[in-house]
Amino acid sequence: MNKIRIGVIGAWGRGNLARHCHNEAEGVELVAGADIYEDKLSLFKDEMKKKFNYEPAYYLDYKEMIQKENLDAVFVTSPDWCHEEQACYALNNKVAVYLEKPIAITIEGSDRILQAAYDNKTKLMLGHNMRYMNFTRKMKELIDSGEIGEVKAIWCRHFISYGGDAYFRDWHADREKSTGLLLQKGAHDIDIIHWLAGAYSERVTALGSLSVYGDLPRRKTVNDGKVDVSFNNDHWPPLEQKDFNPIINVEDQNMVLMQLSNGVQASYTQCHFTPDSCRNYTIIGTKGRIENYGETSGEIQVWKTRKDFNMQGDETY
Repeated sequence: MNKIRIGVIGAWGRGNLARHCHNEAEGVELVAGADIYEDKLSLFKDEMKKKFNYEPAYYLDYKEMIQKENLDAVFVTSPDWCHEEQACYALNNKVAVYLEKPIAITIEGSDRILQAAYDNKTKLMLGHNMRYMNFTRKMKELIDSGEIGEVKAIWCRHFISYGGDAYFRDWHADREKSTGLLLQKGAHDIDIIHWLAGAYSERVTALGSLSVYGDLPRRKTVNDGKVDVSFNNDHWPPLEQKDFNPIINVEDQNMVLMQLSNGVQASYTQCHFTPDSCRNYTIIGTKGRIENYGETSGEIQVWKTRKDFNMQGDETY
């Protein structure tokens, strides 16, 4: 059979997702990577050699990669403000796109990407990978089975202990490049809320503030791509940290209320200076409620009988 040739734009960091597609036995090969940083390309090349004994091509210019490599598809895992230009270029060259969320940082940019996919009849998939996590799939299964009746309310609390490392030391902290962390980070959970509820938001109100990271010591230069944003539990407490991005104008805590088209009411709260990290969902229906503790590990509990406080619930998964 013909080989499926795949490339990746933004070869390191989140670009490591692309390695999951490489399977020569099944005729799928990650043949090339593009990045503006040569050291990241070297890491990408070394990792492919180590894991698969395979040597991909690499490019400093993603357009050159698309023009030369005869790609069937490309991962776009670059920073958010690059998505519009790069996805449209690939789609206009009839290369299918797996595009990391968010689709773009403006409504106009998002529309332009969707129009390019439609006009070129080329596949586009958005990387809302939380739909494939075990705990979200189990909650969806319980809802669809009628376990808690008809869903009427969904609440999500999002604790982000690593927020100071991941989002306030580099470009994420600059609204011009990200729009804000309700889009960059909250896109995951708002998507899951819509998916679990079976409807989309019609009315929204929200509050946010830059409560902690706005007053902390900053670097003099942006130096994107060279900044250490690895998660480090020793970076605590927040007020004792330093070396943040020179520009910080996004909120570090947010609260959102949503009215969905089917009558479900939802809330999403996000905080980037908590000591722990967890997404906690509560789904309340006409016959009970579901609540999760933990994401990659932990429990989902279901309450279906009326009683006083009961931490364990009636069933645990």
